[in-house]
Amino acid sequence: MGQNDEVPIGWPLPADRLVLPLIAAPMTRVSTPALVAAACSAGIVGAFPTSNCGSNAELDEWLDEIAAAVRTTGTTADDAASVPTPGPVAANLIVHRANKRLDDDLQTIARRSVELVITSVGNPVPVIDPLHRAGCRVLADVASLAHAHKAVDAGADGLVLLSAGAGGHTGWANPFAFARAVRRFYDGPLVLAGGISDGTALWAAVTLGYDLGYMGTKFIATRESGADPKWRAAVVSASLDDITLSTAPNGVTASMVVPPGGAGQPAGSAGHTVSGVDAVTTVAGVVAATSDEWHRARARTSTALRA
Repeated sequence: MGQNDEVPIGWPLPADRLVLPLIAAPMTRVSTPALVAAACSAGIVGAFPTSNCGSNAELDEWLDEIAAAVRTTGTTADDAASVPTPGPVAANLIVHRANKRLDDDLQTIARRSVELVITSVGNPVPVIDPLHRAGCRVLADVASLAHAHKAVDAGADGLVLLSAGAGGHTGWANPFAFARAVRRFYDGPLVLAGGISDGTALWAAVTLGYDLGYMGTKFIATRESGADPKWRAAVVSASLDDITLSTAPNGVTASMVVPPGGAGQPAGSAGHTVSGVDAVTTVAGVVAATSDEWHRARARTSTALRA
């Protein structure tokens, strides 16, 4: 893909900020500063849960570390022309009342004017106004039409539709039906969470009415991820049939991967897209491969339309 070329319109950021309409999904224990910085440097959105930081003070340190890493990537004369404009950082706030650090993390994100904030596992209403006053854009993670209506009414800048097959906290709705049902009353930015295994799936999501897609499972099996070796190996070796539904400690339904021959013991979270993971690679490698797949899918569509 050419630098930041032809990303679909509808996203509340300049199109030239992204080389693909893609978010490296915020993942518990997986999203590290290195992973987020590598995603942003590759030209997509890099996201992380603030709960991955051990303390509110560490959240400040992570934001500094990510910013420094992104600034120092691709600054030599030889590669400057080929490096995309960095994508934005997104902080994921768990807004459930069980999150004892919510107020402190919210204040830090607002003080730092983090460009994007993704709310999840709870009601986003109390945090939207303070985030907007700080200049932050808010994407609300929703798993039902009722939640989507509430988030839109509260002033969310976009919706993340948590669909069946997502890794970790998962939804139940078919992503095709979910998008079309939401598009009956909402014309703002939509993000598909669940089922984006490659650039072909990402292109299909855009044609369906989504503006961006989450990709999570593939980034578990990267060198920059915080997943332990057993977890990464399970993602590489498993297929869709090895994904099982479980209940997370907070009571939310979650998709987990059971290694083949693992006697039923999950190695960690993962989505149905494990069937598209073949090796441990790098964040840049995942983005480059997804970009190639995206272009091939677009070309096939163009050929079909001309036929």
